[in-house]
Amino acid sequence: MTNVNSALLWAFDIDSEGNVSNVPAGQLSSPVPAQSYRWVHMQSDSTDAEQLINMMGLSSSVGESLMALQTRPRVIPLSDGALAFLRGINANPGADPEDMVSLRLWITPTLVVTARRHERKLVSVQDTRIQIEEGNAPASSAELLVALLTRIADRIQDKVEEIDEDLGEYEAAETLNKQDRNHLSMLRRQTASIRRYLAPQRDALEALGRVPGLIDNAHAFSLRDQSDRMTRSIEDLDLARERAIVLQDELRNQISDKQNIRMYVLSMVTAIFLPLSFLTGVFGMNVAGLPGTETPDGFFNLMTAMGILAALMLLGMLWKKWL
Repeated sequence: MTNVNSALLWAFDIDSEGNVSNVPAGQLSSPVPAQSYRWVHMQSDSTDAEQLINMMGLSSSVGESLMALQTRPRVIPLSDGALAFLRGINANPGADPEDMVSLRLWITPTLVVTARRHERKLVSVQDTRIQIEEGNAPASSAELLVALLTRIADRIQDKVEEIDEDLGEYEAAETLNKQDRNHLSMLRRQTASIRRYLAPQRDALEALGRVPGLIDNAHAFSLRDQSDRMTRSIEDLDLARERAIVLQDELRNQISDKQNIRMYVLSMVTAIFLPLSFLTGVFGMNVAGLPGTETPDGFFNLMTAMGILAALMLLGMLWKKWL
């Protein structure tokens, strides 16, 4: 018997009443029981992933798509089902949320195959498994698909709301610093990365609802609702990006204003000491005939005159409201 345990993560047979039974790897080639559907979750980059796909009787084109290294959100309708490529928020420890996890799906009325890569778990899939193990299993493949899409959309919406709250805190702050500038840049990167996948994912959900014989009317509305949620998330991300740009511009203006104030003060100080520097330069020349060189009080008189001159210039600047 072929060993495909490393590629198979779990497999369930679920009937219309919600009863669940585990399917061992060696029985994946057996027909799906009547009034039931089968959910197989696998690791697409495992060494025996191709053997597992062949055991389930999937075509080579479907198998290659499930094992593809790079994917973009889209739906490919086929004669006996549909291939779907989706993205979800990366909630794995130490991962960046904008590094969205790819989920590959092969969907028919009696078979749902979901595939992910090594160490690229999608929490939405794990939550759906927990729901099934707790005795609340979806009654059909369409209902399972909607459950997965709902959880993916929930995670995306939670992340969008988190970005919105972070931006709200910065907007409420009186001043921003350089660390805030770095965080705002990170938020803009997250916004751009997440939005990059949401727009095609929304189109993919709309295309998925149009696949004939796959989604019944009872679940078509739920699928359209998830598509609308994607649209709202895209709009919120567009607004978040604009807000982040405004905050960054405000931070740059604050930094520029502080620099301008410092340069202005330095300019005023330079202006005050410019005539004093001229006088010290003149009286510092080592030539004959300089006034006061023979007078005992010459240094004191010069310093007094320079002090009076500096005070007059300072008073003049204050009167002109330059300082």
